[in-house]
Formats: sequence, C-alpha cells, structure tokens
Amino acid sequence: MKYIEYTFTTRPSNSIVHDVLSGVLAEIGFDSFVQSEDGSEPLKAYIKKDADNIEAVQQVIAEFPLPDTEISFTHAEAEDRDWNEVWEQNYFQPLVIGDRCVIASTFHKDVPDAEYHITIDPRMAFGTGHHATTSQMIGQILDNNMEGLDVLDMGCGTGILAILARMRGAKHCVAIDNDEWCVSNTLENISLNNVNNIDVVEGDVSALDKYGHFHVVIANINRNILLADMHHYVDHMTSGSLLFMSGFYTEDVPAIRQEAERLGLVFIECRDQDNWACVKFEKR
Repeated sequence: MKYIEYTFTTRPSNSIVHDVLSGVLAEIGFDSFVQSEDGSEPLKAYIKKDADNIEAVQQVIAEFPLPDTEISFTHAEAEDRDWNEVWEQNYFQPLVIGDRCVIASTFHKDVPDAEYHITIDPRMAFGTGHHATTSQMIGQILDNNMEGLDVLDMGCGTGILAILARMRGAKHCVAIDNDEWCVSNTLENISLNNVNNIDVVEGDVSALDKYGHFHVVIANINRNILLADMHHYVDHMTSGSLLFMSGFYTEDVPAIRQEAERLGLVFIECRDQDNWACVKFEKR
C-alpha cells in the first residue's frame, strides 16, 4: 500500500503543538507519525495514498485549536524505507512505564529491567508507547486484572496493547486494524515477543461479527470513530466487562461519556496526560 508523507513545520515547534496536530490529523485519516521527543524537528505524518485529501489538511490547519500557531507543509509519496533505522537514529528510545513495563526495540542496548519487557519494531505503525494515549492504555492494562480474560484491541497499531494483555495473563486477544501495514507489523511483534493466542485481523468494527463477547475492550483510536463504533463494542461486552478508550482530548470526555452512558455503561474513571484522556467504563 502506498503512503503520502507530509512534513509539517510549525511555529512554535514543540511537543504540545505536534501532539495536537497529530490528533487532528488522525481524525482525517492520518495513521502514522514521526516526531522528535521535544518537537523541535518537523512533524512527519503519513496517510494512505487513496485517502489523501489536501483540502482536508488545509481545513485542519485553518481550524487548528491552538492560537498563535503557524503551520506549513510539504508532501510527497513516501519512499520504501528501513523504518527501524529511522526510529533508531532519530526518535525511539526505550520507555519504562510505571517501573513495571519496559518497551524497547531489537536495536536497543542496555535496556533496563522490568516486570514486563515488550520488544517493538515499529516499522510504519503508530504505537511505540511514547504517545500519551498509548502509555495511558498501557497503564490501565498494568493496573487491571487480565488473567484468564478475552480481550479486544481495536485499532491495534503495533499490537503493543494486545501483547501486554497476553503477558498479563489474558486467555485470548483479538487485535483489529484497518491498515495492512499495522496488521503485518503486529504479527511481527507478536513473534518477537513469543506470545500466542492473539488473532490479528485486517478490518474495521464489522470484523467483530464473527466473535462473541469480550471481558475487556481496548480502543485507542479517535473521538469520531469511538462515538460511531461504541455501540458495536457494547454489543460484544457482557456483564462486568470493561471498556477502555483513548485517542481524544480531555475536552472530548463529556461527549464520550454521554454516549457510553446512553449505551448503558457505567463511568469508572478518567485519566489524562498532556491533555490526552483515557476513560474506563463497565457494563453492568
């Protein structure tokens, strides 16, 4: 599948601006991002060639929510590249979350010890754990029981959440993504971590038709997709099932909560990091 690479230059150029820009771009179809830790370098963003819409990009810039921000961009068809080398040289450093989980790649040396060690070669897929949405989801998996449970990971990216859930004792996981690169990368990362009982599926929420109920549903996508698809998640939950959602801003929590409660879910908690929210609901 061909991708278009956008290079965004912002003023100011920092991690907050780039996180917000990544979020609004994700809402119009961008699914992979490469940025420096402090945001000092231009943001690289990738969208499938057949989904590219320059008018939508221009509208996102025109309606950018942070005031006094200037954004310009260039774009071209993405080259086939060694994405491990790109991450190694520029962006991806080992990450320790909660002093319990370390995320590193095959090229890292002197990786710190932790209870759970996840090896991720990100290729083109989003989800190394460094983004606030992914790291908060990891925190929820670490803090909640997974032993013997069936887990659904919607929008699996690199597969990191499904992999950790299995490491935490989940009986079986289903990891779904509509991007063939993410599906391929998830399969690679499952092999790297020597875990099993994870079904990896290319598709959207319609792929759930072949499955029954899940004890835990994890959905790290974006606000609009979550609002549109949440009723499908609830249809595949049973009494006591938990739903964790992230991929949206703290100001979007009321809309997410309203829809979840309309569907009969009970709000448990909301966590936030860098204005990105992560919510937990239960079906009773």
